Amino acid sequence: MALRSGRHFLQIPGPTNVPDRVLRAIDSATIDHRGPDFAQLGLGVIEGLKRVFKTKSDVVIYPASGTGAWEAALVNTLSAGDRVLMFETGQFASLWQRMATELGLVAEFVPGDWRHGVDPNLVESKLREDRQHQIKAVCVVHNETSTGVTSRIGEIRAAIDRARHPSLFMVDTISSLASIDYRHDEWDVDVTVGGSQKGLMLPPGLSFNALSAKAREAAKQATLPRVYWRWEDMIRANQSGFFPYTPATNLLYGLREALKMLLEEEGLDNVFARHARLAEATRRAVRAWGLEILCERFDMSLGTGLGKVQGKVFRIGHLGDFNELMLAGTLCGVEMGLAAGGVPFKQGGVQKALDYLAASS
Repeated sequence: MALRSGRHFLQIPGPTNVPDRVLRAIDSATIDHRGPDFAQLGLGVIEGLKRVFKTKSDVVIYPASGTGAWEAALVNTLSAGDRVLMFETGQFASLWQRMATELGLVAEFVPGDWRHGVDPNLVESKLREDRQHQIKAVCVVHNETSTGVTSRIGEIRAAIDRARHPSLFMVDTISSLASIDYRHDEWDVDVTVGGSQKGLMLPPGLSFNALSAKAREAAKQATLPRVYWRWEDMIRANQSGFFPYTPATNLLYGLREALKMLLEEEGLDNVFARHARLAEATRRAVRAWGLEILCERFDMSLGTGLGKVQGKVFRIGHLGDFNELMLAGTLCGVEMGLAAGGVPFKQGGVQKALDYLAASS
């Protein structure tokens, strides 16, 4: 295999690039996860995550992928045969629905076109129809990794309230947390699901549940089996900074460093503004190309289409540790790939993005 010079451009929507300083933190020596130094680490990262979720309630950390946090949200709050209302906004909403069904829940899956987020008016209508309050949870993906579609969580909360429905409100923020503004407490979300490998700038391996008091009350009545995922065991141990089983110590080192970068150095509002600016530059380039195509070359990885859009689109990731020069290189790679592949397209997409970045700096 020929040697490639330079760095690989990993521009998939996650896992995202991990900053060097986070990698160095992960590389630290493992410590006793029952000792006082670990307690300080545990308490610190939990408090930092609360600031990211914008909550004063409990946040639980699992050594797992986001799929684990999905399961934890469902099994801690629901019982076999419970109805849940879910919405088809893309591949990951579809996978969450499949999990709910396999766990023995009755999932009403509202079809969608994979181009729009959840309609708050439709949520209200569905809940008003449920006069017997058989729907126990409304489950929504904040930002669909497979499509880039974002749903308006605050407006959906308002729709649930207008319907005066007692259902739990669960939100997947796996590709939006620390990238798009999210407000667990203000939007009165009961369970928020998160993951480490996107906006938090970590490798895969940590996932999160942010909880409301209502969710913890529901857990007292829920009968779906759970042992590894049981919230109460985690919360009890977390009070002193520890975990009920062996934690992912080195990933927690990386999380502590990432939280420092996000909260203390750049600041979440600046992080959100940076992501919004790079997203708009990307959209301007794509509109200028006028294309929908999948290409990979020039030592660059783009996200492939998933599910219904497999083989029809490609996804340009710009989450996490990402800046203007990295985006420019990514867009140049896309444009060179189109030209090298003989794909007809309109020239000038990269320039449109650069013009926007220069004007908005």
